[in-house]
Amino acid sequence: QVPLVEYGGGSVQAGGSLKLSCGASRRTPVAFAMAWFRQVPGKEREFVAAYRNSDGETDYSAAVKGRFTISKDNTNGLLYLQMNNLKPEDGAVYYCAKMFRNSDWLKEDDYEAWGQGTQVSVSS
Repeated sequence: QVPLVEYGGGSVQAGGSLKLSCGASRRTPVAFAMAWFRQVPGKEREFVAAYRNSDGETDYSAAVKGRFTISKDNTNGLLYLQMNNLKPEDGAVYYCAKMFRNSDWLKEDDYEAWGQGTQVSVSS
């Protein structure tokens, strides 16, 4: 399994912004898709956003659409999640994930590599 590392979590007030980054700790095969998920204690992990490498297609959960932007820097392979207009309900541990096979890029179970997560806290 390829370990991924997330950066950029922290604490902000509602309405603020944070940018998360995700990279691999060593060279990896080109991913078919990359995504961000999040999890609040006591709840299941949920999909946030995904990026498909073949065509740059992106998708977002309804909860974050219009406020979050997922992107990838092809020069360094880093995946980003720009989070604007944060709300208290966005507070969670955010995980980066990679999918190497051509599979359902919106399906959590098909992601093969995961990071340890980074905490995002949003105060009202």
